Amino acid sequence: MSIKVGIPKSLFYYQMYPLWNTFFEELGAEVVTSQSTTKKVLDNGVRICVDEACVPVKLFHGHVLEIKDKVDFLFIPRLTSISKGEYVCPKFGGLPDMIKNTIKGLPEIIDVEINCRKDENNELDSIIKIGSFIVDDEKLIRRAYRAALDKFNDYNEDIKKGFMPEDEKNRKSNLFVVKDSGIINIAVIGHPYNLYDSYINMNLFKKLRTHGVNIITQEMISDDIVSHHAAKLNKRVFWNFGRKALGSVMHMIEERSDIKGIIYLMSFGCGIDAFIGDLAERTVRRNTDIPFIYVTIDEHSGEAGLDTRLEAFIDMIRWRENNEVDISAYG
Repeated sequence: MSIKVGIPKSLFYYQMYPLWNTFFEELGAEVVTSQSTTKKVLDNGVRICVDEACVPVKLFHGHVLEIKDKVDFLFIPRLTSISKGEYVCPKFGGLPDMIKNTIKGLPEIIDVEINCRKDENNELDSIIKIGSFIVDDEKLIRRAYRAALDKFNDYNEDIKKGFMPEDEKNRKSNLFVVKDSGIINIAVIGHPYNLYDSYINMNLFKKLRTHGVNIITQEMISDDIVSHHAAKLNKRVFWNFGRKALGSVMHMIEERSDIKGIIYLMSFGCGIDAFIGDLAERTVRRNTDIPFIYVTIDEHSGEAGLDTRLEAFIDMIRWRENNEVDISAYG
């Protein structure tokens, strides 16, 4: 009987799942994910998590509750840095401790630290430690990781071609849902765990596509291009997501004339987004006349306000394209 490794379907899942799924399966383990987000999963997370946490962290607690009794191990790595010279959000580093001190009856947690800030080669040491929870064979672990990287690279290439990762039905085979052909291109900037969780963002992508919008995300842009533009900032952004968000926005406003609007999707209480979102908005408004709006999400589920804002935003873009192409969106 194979070892079951549980991966909560939240936070790093949406960015890293193809890598970890292939890695553990190559080691002979069975990967089990929690269900897609529902009201019950979110409510359970909100109930047990500290009030001060952002909604993605609260949601992660709910996914752990949903899966903890179905697996032998829970995979919750202590992510400090996934790229040289940069950090990820501090909540990733403290996540294993939050879970251990909040939820009872947990299986063993694989909470190895991944810290590539000073040396990206440190990643391999962490991988070997993670794999040793499953097998005692370093050669097999290295081979499994190489296979996982190949799958992960293929995944990222498909994303850059404009595909969207489907959440549930084809997650094992990493199939994709092809983007709908739209009339106008709108960039949607945000953390992957906000962008691709259709419950927490209240079906944002579906709503946009219903209005004939072709969606461009930062994952569709080459990291080299993103880094090139981010390097133009006066000071270096030391958050991995911050660099990607700002570099993507700068690329879109400087090199892509087909972007007709920018939506910044952020979660209430996110310290990084509070800073990066403001800087992105200032960059757009000072240098272009491209319409820009924030969409802020939290644990509340009222969709009427979101629907109204999106409809007005898209209607304004279309009206401007047809009638007032020479007038700034900001007056």
